[in-house]
Amino acid sequence: MQPFLQITSHCFRFCLFLSLISVTSVAAAADEFIKLSVSGVNEALQRNIVAHLGTLPESEVQRRAFLFNVEDNVSTALESMGYYHGEVEEKLTEHDKGPWELKLEITAGEPTIVQWVDINFSGEMLDDRAFDQWLAKVNLKPGDVLNHGVYSDVKSQLVTLALARGYFDGEFTESQIKVNRDINTAQVSLHFDSGKRYKFGQVSFEGHSLEPEILEDLIPFKAGASYSTRRVSALNRQLLDTGYFANIKVIPQIDGVEDSHIPVLVELTPKASHAIELGFGGDIGKTDQAFDPRVRVTWRTPQINKYGHSQETSLEWSPDRPKLLTTYTIPLTHPLDDQLKIRVGLLRDKYGVTQVYDAENRDFSNTGQLESTKYLIGLLRQQRLENQWLMNYSLEAIREEYTQSDVDYMPSFYLAGINFSRTTRGDNSLDPKSGFRQIYSLDYADPNLGSETRLARLQAKFKWIDTFFDNHRIVARIDLAANLANENDLASIPPSLRYFAGGDQSVRGYGYQELGPYLDYVAYDGKTNREVIGGRYLMVGSLEYQYYVTPTWRVGTFIDAGNAFDNNQFEPVVSVGGGIHWISPIGPIKLDLGVGLKETDTIERSWRIHLTMGTDL
Repeated sequence: MQPFLQITSHCFRFCLFLSLISVTSVAAAADEFIKLSVSGVNEALQRNIVAHLGTLPESEVQRRAFLFNVEDNVSTALESMGYYHGEVEEKLTEHDKGPWELKLEITAGEPTIVQWVDINFSGEMLDDRAFDQWLAKVNLKPGDVLNHGVYSDVKSQLVTLALARGYFDGEFTESQIKVNRDINTAQVSLHFDSGKRYKFGQVSFEGHSLEPEILEDLIPFKAGASYSTRRVSALNRQLLDTGYFANIKVIPQIDGVEDSHIPVLVELTPKASHAIELGFGGDIGKTDQAFDPRVRVTWRTPQINKYGHSQETSLEWSPDRPKLLTTYTIPLTHPLDDQLKIRVGLLRDKYGVTQVYDAENRDFSNTGQLESTKYLIGLLRQQRLENQWLMNYSLEAIREEYTQSDVDYMPSFYLAGINFSRTTRGDNSLDPKSGFRQIYSLDYADPNLGSETRLARLQAKFKWIDTFFDNHRIVARIDLAANLANENDLASIPPSLRYFAGGDQSVRGYGYQELGPYLDYVAYDGKTNREVIGGRYLMVGSLEYQYYVTPTWRVGTFIDAGNAFDNNQFEPVVSVGGGIHWISPIGPIKLDLGVGLKETDTIERSWRIHLTMGTDL
């Protein structure tokens, strides 16, 4: 699909270029016959006059007709904006060669003021609060300068709202403007009779293989509920969010109305049985000078059976850090708002850095990283609450293998967890202009239930986005976390359950998960080794300013700060940087350069180039 999108985009730019050439040619041709200037009025009146005069002439015949109608067209333009006593002085200069010059000096005169506005409703709309809310925002009131365009807009808004609310028999019983030119006043009357409000009838679905109950649970209204396009849109959105369908058409059957009830037909086209999605990222840094790629392949089966089961398997690869995770989803009481997820995974990862002391140089040199292999199986139930919060409660069993301080560990943990999250977005695009995400989670493991040691994990994450003056975007985030455990049991807590900092989602300018507290120990060979083992706590924040150069390109600058730490050992690390982002059809693609401002006992001042793809929320 991507080549098709590119071809379409190029074609659009080419066609637009031809269009501009054509417009330029017409303007040049018109300029050969007449040049127009308008003065004496404000900018709004000037634009309206030019619009009423129409296209400039392109021949001598058109020029004669244009000049003949100038006075009438200017008068119409003035009256449409409430000026009924305007005067026009025309100055025409004819030339044997080149365009004639037409100068219009206009005196608008006294404006016509709206004396009163009479908007009257009748019918079932009298009991509909939506019209009271609309009326409170109407941009037409006594004391305004009369503007026929505003009057027409108000009429159009009222008709549009009536249709959207199901008043298909609505009509104006009176709509007029009475103008008294002698005293420059106008009286506006708008009387609208809505008639009855139509109701929803039965909803029928075509083009699917699901159990009927699954789709019926997605209908956000009952038969007999008052009609509104907002509810029709909500049904379309619910069906789209299931991920089952490639195309959705929700069609109110106006022609099939019975007893004021409108049946609704939903035409569905299922998605392909399988879909493959590719993602990529990576960074390059000062310490190793090697590009560290990340490639992600996601295989999805949107609908496995008639009960709406689905699966998603993701394979993520980066050097020595492969990850495989399969999630099988079963709808429970609601296909979107209540789901059971079964997760199975094999995840290998690297953390921190390992170092050995070089006596000759009196310094530590890197030898690698702390490595672990995790086996995971878990159950998670996800429910959407009435206040739009997502609540997850889960049971997860993990077994992790790693070597720390020359000691091999293989602890098992059984974690019971609960998670609350809520995301609000200003729009549904892949690059939202505003939004706020908050996540709170608690996980608990106990040796009495088979875990290696007692552990409570607390986490909170926040992300805020807002856009000012169209082009100025702010992105801020903060991540907080804590592990509550006995001091003597810390070595038995696997690396995946500890906290590290660094990377494109943490402190940019530093490597992935390379920051955190460390320990020194004497190895079997008698050498002093140093190892970043992660912390019990995490505090990381970021503030980024972005500027849209064009709708699809922006530049940004940021400051990241924070670290993982233990008791009384918080050593914040700060980085700054910037980058360029392309808002592609599949989401933002970001190329950022981060520069660390501080050395630590394990990391020199660092820089990294990060390449990432994906939405901010």
